[in-house]
Amino acid sequence: MNNDLSSLRVRDIGEQGLLERLQRFCPPDIIGDDAAVLETLPNQSLIVTTDMLVDGVHFSDVTTSPEDAGWRAAAANLSDLAAMGATPMGITVGLGLPGDVTVNWVERLYQGMTECLSKYHVPIVGGDIVRSPITTLAITAFGQANPNFIIRRSTAQVGDAIVITGIHGASRAGLELLLNPEIGYNLKTASKAALITAHQRPKPRLDVLPILKEILTSPCPLPPAPCLFPISGMDSSDGLVDAVLQICRASQVGAVIESSKIPLPSAFEEWLTPEKSLEYVLYGGEDFELVLCLPPEPALALVQKLGTSAAIIGTITPGSNVILHQEKAEIPDQVLSLSQGFQHFAQ
Repeated sequence: MNNDLSSLRVRDIGEQGLLERLQRFCPPDIIGDDAAVLETLPNQSLIVTTDMLVDGVHFSDVTTSPEDAGWRAAAANLSDLAAMGATPMGITVGLGLPGDVTVNWVERLYQGMTECLSKYHVPIVGGDIVRSPITTLAITAFGQANPNFIIRRSTAQVGDAIVITGIHGASRAGLELLLNPEIGYNLKTASKAALITAHQRPKPRLDVLPILKEILTSPCPLPPAPCLFPISGMDSSDGLVDAVLQICRASQVGAVIESSKIPLPSAFEEWLTPEKSLEYVLYGGEDFELVLCLPPEPALALVQKLGTSAAIIGTITPGSNVILHQEKAEIPDQVLSLSQGFQHFAQ
């Protein structure tokens, strides 16, 4: 057997050997049975989400180290839980690997996952490994939420404000810089690093949930009481426009997005045209911010508590059209559609 740990292959140690190595990333009292047992609190709903990442589609050696691929995979699932208003409890990891992948690569992947998960005290509680012609990572994340405060896509109301919890477009810009380093020649070093970090190490917005709950429960006499209005939302992993369109479709409403109210990454002014900046912001994806719809007064309170990167960017309207309104009168309003964003099987 090859004793060089950096070049040791998965086929050299087999499934059980690899599992033995990966179990050290998991709590020892949970791993070992056919399924994990997770204790939940009374009056809580179990929230489950699954997300897949495929080599060459979601990550590559050109743009993503194994640690970054692991981080992004974990962050994507935690973001889905945040979008539901759920506190994460644990994840399971399904891993498909070609036999010639190095063990070092796999362990670095898990290291990246645990680096992200540890910030939110979330354990890896199990999973599965199989042989695959393409490296594939499938994560199932488990969370819990008070049934009265679950965020859904289908509860947006006419008159609601549309809130974004942070900047959009930075991840797409970071990806472009990784793929084409020459295009960022006029960017400051700090600006370039910030955009690349936004792509490689996105942060799920679980920090928004306690702030949101505080705002939602402030009119209520007791914490267990339901809030006085529903809140609708999802994360923006597939793009800002996609999120607004999905919410509107599920809620059977329309929306107006004010382009002038969408904050831009400060670095965009250094190297992108206004048109390209708007494209990245609207359709870039993988920013993992939350897009939330709630009445104007609590929406304003939320934005004030979150700080300058959050913003109210529009309003929920009657009908079904989602309109992008430009501040300049000479630029006509644009009806947005899902076909303008990324679609997995469009090509």
